[in-house]
Amino acid sequence: MAQRLAYRKRNPYNTRSNKVKIVKTPGGKLVYQHVPKTPSRVKCGGCELYLPGIPSLRPRQFATISKPKKTVQRAYGGVYCGKCIRDRIVRAFLIEEQKIVKKVVKTTATAPKAEKPKKKSSKK
Repeated sequence: MAQRLAYRKRNPYNTRSNKVKIVKTPGGKLVYQHVPKTPSRVKCGGCELYLPGIPSLRPRQFATISKPKKTVQRAYGGVYCGKCIRDRIVRAFLIEEQKIVKKVVKTTATAPKAEKPKKKSSKK
């Protein structure tokens, strides 16, 4: 006959946070062993790719590990992947270049044009 098992924590329902597996103890009894949630991997904020070099942990575990293990040593290290950061830098550079070009075009258009010296007409 199958043995009845009881949850070992206070939550008596089969929810996502209360998953269990059945384990046989050395005494021969079957008991529930609570299984922690599986952590999701950290994704890039721009392209949704998984970030290499960053461990997949639950939020509370992230709070307990040191900072070098949480990030990659560059700007926006644990947030964007290298490709997205490169694209952002290039985009910012091109936008600045475009502003400079607009300013130059505007100044050349509004600057007074240098008058050409008039040729003397030889009418006699």
